[in-house]
Amino acid sequence: MPASSSSARTIAIALALAGLVAGSVTVAVAGAEYAGPLIDAHSHLSNAGAIDAYVEAMKRHNVTRVVLLGVGGVQKDDAEWIAAAARKYPDRVIAGLPVPDPTSDVAAQRLADDLARRRPRVLGEVHLRQLGRRNIERDPNDAAFGKVLDLAAQYGVPVVVHYELTDTAAAALSRALAAHRKATLVLAHAGEGPPARVEGLLARNPNLVVDLSGMHFLRKPSLASENGPLDPAWKALIEKMPDRFLMGVDVWAPRLLEPAMLDRLFTWTRRVLGELTPEVAARVGHRNAVALFRLE
Repeated sequence: MPASSSSARTIAIALALAGLVAGSVTVAVAGAEYAGPLIDAHSHLSNAGAIDAYVEAMKRHNVTRVVLLGVGGVQKDDAEWIAAAARKYPDRVIAGLPVPDPTSDVAAQRLADDLARRRPRVLGEVHLRQLGRRNIERDPNDAAFGKVLDLAAQYGVPVVVHYELTDTAAAALSRALAAHRKATLVLAHAGEGPPARVEGLLARNPNLVVDLSGMHFLRKPSLASENGPLDPAWKALIEKMPDRFLMGVDVWAPRLLEPAMLDRLFTWTRRVLGELTPEVAARVGHRNAVALFRLE
């Protein structure tokens, strides 16, 4: 074989191998998961013993902390279950303080006593507006809820609210946020979106944070299917305002706390975060929660 022909073949093989390597790198980057520490900023318990399976899943998936919240007054034993979980796993559980009826005339007085005694890092989940299985319609500008927000601001404790958005509902929430600028609200499940509506609220209200809990592949709206890409509109908004979002899983039903399902949910969470830039993924997956809940 002539030397020139041999050289040409060698070059061709080298180029082909380089192409294969480059292709492999591209696939690896596109499919990379977020590998850093993860904080689940929004979950619940379905019974007193559910925390054990959850903590085992935390160990498997490098989830350093979980924020356990009440289910809007539905589960009468929430406070006891959460407190017991925090005692058993003090290095892993951030105990939220449930506020079952935020518009009750006695809500603020009860909360004042609890805040002084328990010193929680977060309040909620407070159900203000929910449609579907339960129909709840509470005005975020209600005077009683205003007293709750003032107390939360006094103690420096964020309030997680379930508040499903429409344009009218978003305007009402914006008024409440403007009237209580020292209070920090966390909008659970991104208010069910859409991204443009959420962006408007965030732009107008520096005291609003958004958690992306419950937007996994089992629910609608979702950030992504189990194996599909992150929704482009959500991705653009999260990367535009990376310090305003938290990641959460929102387990609450027994089936969601089964080990195999927890593995699927955490795998999905890391895959979705991996589609963001590394800096944004670290903020949303961990650092924003550290700052908000004063974990350092």
